[in-house]
Amino acid sequence: MESLTAWTDFGVAMAGVSGALAGLLIVAMSVNIEVIVASKSLPARAGASISTLVLTVVAACLLLVPGASIQVYGLEVLVGTAIVWIFEVLAMVRVAQNADPQARSRAAVIASGALPLIAFTIGAALLVAGLGAGMAGIVAGCVLAIASAVLISWVTLVEVRR
Repeated sequence: MESLTAWTDFGVAMAGVSGALAGLLIVAMSVNIEVIVASKSLPARAGASISTLVLTVVAACLLLVPGASIQVYGLEVLVGTAIVWIFEVLAMVRVAQNADPQARSRAAVIASGALPLIAFTIGAALLVAGLGAGMAGIVAGCVLAIASAVLISWVTLVEVRR
């Protein structure tokens, strides 16, 4: 069975990158807070994105715990992912209810938030089952979370002003 020790460098990198992006997203939101709060779906989307980045930081930091088993790590990530799904589902509902004809494609917006969590869920479930291949899902979740956060950061900085 694969050891988590091989993943410590990845954990360090992801914790740093995700933490920095979470800070960037919060700053981006503060710059245009009046416009964001006036939006029907943007506050929920931003909250879900920050939650996903926090999940990425937590998952990365948990990789650094010495001697942790792959199953316990998978369970911890699975529990964290379940919590973040609550924020994401709220954002999905808000996006689906947004009747603004100027709004971007609802499916694309929903997918950008859901894909990282789908990857985390699958990866963590595989790890709980003792399959080291689940780390590929965790990696995909981390990378997709970063891409999604960059997208929502752009939206909260630039797109809200158009």
